[in-house]
Amino acid sequence: MFEYEIHQTRSAELIRAADEARLAREAVQARRAARRAARHAAAEAESHTPRPRRHRTARVA
Repeated sequence: MFEYEIHQTRSAELIRAADEARLAREAVQARRAARRAARHAAAEAESHTPRPRRHRTARVA
């Protein structure tokens, strides 16, 4: 019986740790998405034309 209780406790600890890790990953992903959206909005605000700024021909060596 004692081993079963240890197993139950350990299982609960592992589940809590997994939940915390998942929440941390989600928070990091949300921050990255917010930064990406802010950077995209800032780039659109600074741009005068909707097309990206690229050279039409490749650079010559």
